[in-house]
Amino acid sequence: MDVLIFKTNVATPLQAGRVKPLLTALTDIRQYNFDLEDCDKVLRVVSSNIEPQTIKHILHIAGFKCEELV
Repeated sequence: MDVLIFKTNVATPLQAGRVKPLLTALTDIRQYNFDLEDCDKVLRVVSSNIEPQTIKHILHIAGFKCEELV
């Protein structure tokens, strides 16, 4: 399992809810969560086989910025 961590501009639970169906649809994602209290509005994704670019693309489709923290 890999844990991918992203900085986003998803700032509210309502905004996170817009992304939820898109992330839930990806079968390779085991778990994900937003830390909206963190200054980087962190998204953590636990996955067995997903590329960071896929997550970035999904968030961009939903209208949000996203960059991987390494």
